Amino acid sequence: MAKYLVMASYTAEGAKGLMKDGGTKRRQAAEQAIKSAGGKLEAFYFAFGENDAFVIIDAADHATVASASLAINASGAVHSKTIVLLTPEEIDQATKKSTTYVPPGR
Repeated sequence: MAKYLVMASYTAEGAKGLMKDGGTKRRQAAEQAIKSAGGKLEAFYFAFGENDAFVIIDAADHATVASASLAINASGAVHSKTIVLLTPEEIDQATKKSTTYVPPGR
């Protein structure tokens, strides 16, 4: 299973819903959305700053995460950005692959 980091920011309407429902209910809603798409919520944290929440998801493929992301973003209450996470072992594999690259201007 692949891991994904989702950085979420609530809209004004989403923040109002968070204030009404509380954090635990929002985590449960995110967990259910991810589960219904075929993934698993590994961690959910609220944060200060530009992003209101950080979520780590386990999923079999990108389409699973995209499905959950589309449904959540379509609500208009949340804006999110998803990042594919790589394990150290995956980076080990990447360093063993040969890639040819020509920098700009060469």
